[in-house]
Amino acid sequence: MSEKMTHVYLMPGMAANPTIFEHIKLPESSYKIHWLEWQIPVKNESLSDYAKRMCQFITHDNIVLLGVSFGGMLVQEMSEFLNLKKLFVISSVKSHHELPKRLKLLKITKAYHILPTQLVSNIDLLAKYAFGETIKKRVDLYKRYLSVSDKRYLDWAIKQVVCWDQEEPNPEAIYIHGDKDIVFPHSCEGDCIVLKGGTHIMVINKYKWFNENLPKLIES
Repeated sequence: MSEKMTHVYLMPGMAANPTIFEHIKLPESSYKIHWLEWQIPVKNESLSDYAKRMCQFITHDNIVLLGVSFGGMLVQEMSEFLNLKKLFVISSVKSHHELPKRLKLLKITKAYHILPTQLVSNIDLLAKYAFGETIKKRVDLYKRYLSVSDKRYLDWAIKQVVCWDQEEPNPEAIYIHGDKDIVFPHSCEGDCIVLKGGTHIMVINKYKWFNENLPKLIES
């Protein structure tokens, strides 16, 4: 493999498997894509410690790291431990200030402790949290992409989203957000590339934009 090959690691969103990236194609002469998968967290594991543990699956240097939604929060944490060529945060938040009111309320009331058990048994509710839409709209899509249903993971993941404490945007990150994202509706302002008509699942249904623009953004 050429020494000029750039390795691109992709991290999916909460409860999603990496097949959400199945349509992301970059020129094979220059880029090698690697899919990352959610691991089951250990008891009381912080997001920072989890991020450090996820870095063991990165086997190259000077990589491109891209994360979607909760995966976008995770890759910002992972960037603290890696030498990156580029960091992309898609359909996510730049800091805890961009979390929607319903999630901030969960933090204040600590109601996130009772949510995960409901999510495991209710894929419609899980779809609403993970993708921002009810499963009735895309039942096959969600059954295919939402496969991480371990209760320990969901308990942990929702707590990490709700309690994320990043104060400022990562100055090294390239943030990309859709103006129709109802999961994180406050993330289009500031230093951000905004996709018109993009929803929370735009990495799936607007993959052509990413295929066309990611190489240019990587090399810019």
